[in-house]
Amino acid sequence: MKDVQEVRDLARHIRIETLKMLTGLGFGHYGGSMSVVETLAVLYGDVMRIDPRKPDWQDRDYFVLSKGHAGPALYATLALKGYFPVSELQTLNQNGTRLPSHPDRLRTTGVDATTGSLGQGVSIAAGMALSHKLAGRTNRVFCILGDGELNEGQCWEAFQFIAHHNLHNLTLFIDYNKQQLDGTLDEVIKPFDLAGKFSAFGFDVQTIKGDDIVAISEAVTPVRHAEERPLVVILDSIKGQGVKYLEQLANSHHLRLTPDVKLEIENAIAKLEATHV
Repeated sequence: MKDVQEVRDLARHIRIETLKMLTGLGFGHYGGSMSVVETLAVLYGDVMRIDPRKPDWQDRDYFVLSKGHAGPALYATLALKGYFPVSELQTLNQNGTRLPSHPDRLRTTGVDATTGSLGQGVSIAAGMALSHKLAGRTNRVFCILGDGELNEGQCWEAFQFIAHHNLHNLTLFIDYNKQQLDGTLDEVIKPFDLAGKFSAFGFDVQTIKGDDIVAISEAVTPVRHAEERPLVVILDSIKGQGVKYLEQLANSHHLRLTPDVKLEIENAIAKLEATHV
């Protein structure tokens, strides 16, 4: 990887800006935004071929946030990489904003796909990857899905399509943080053996700690070739990852802040700002 320290620092700043954004708004999807921070930092800080000065560059790599409720983390990443001013993050979900609660490619510079209806983003990513493959282009596509999102049957239809067409230019990440809106995965619908299921669906599978920047980079940096199966990376993550207070909550999927909760998160922001990783 190019510079581990630089990517770790980017992750810290993504986390800080995401927390500030949501806390300024007073509510939002904290837990699932935090658990994808390191993956976004690796993709945008180390792996993906991008140029923020030319967001529509035809040779760029594409990113789809299928779990669109983590949009604030994506916005923080894009702003920090220079797609738009960091100050604009404070307009999240406000009247006239370019930053709606879920990503909208027609409104936000740098967003490649409109997502939010769970299960649909991965299908968009599959279509992108097939288009690039058929045209002989070298663009790569990366997609993050939520583990609760896998309850949607459309996901598994898309996975079968991806494997059938051998879309080795598409890499999937499963944010396996073990919680969803209505409770834990085991309470809602047990995921059973995710790695085994993906392998049976025709994927190569790696399971990696969701905050292990080096391991994430090593998994996805090599460009996969036609003889290789599509790759899925299962991120063994924690809801609220990187913020001890959020990690310890019974459910941090969506929070509406009370004064006490706001104080806890403000303290977490201050601690992150004082930390130089």
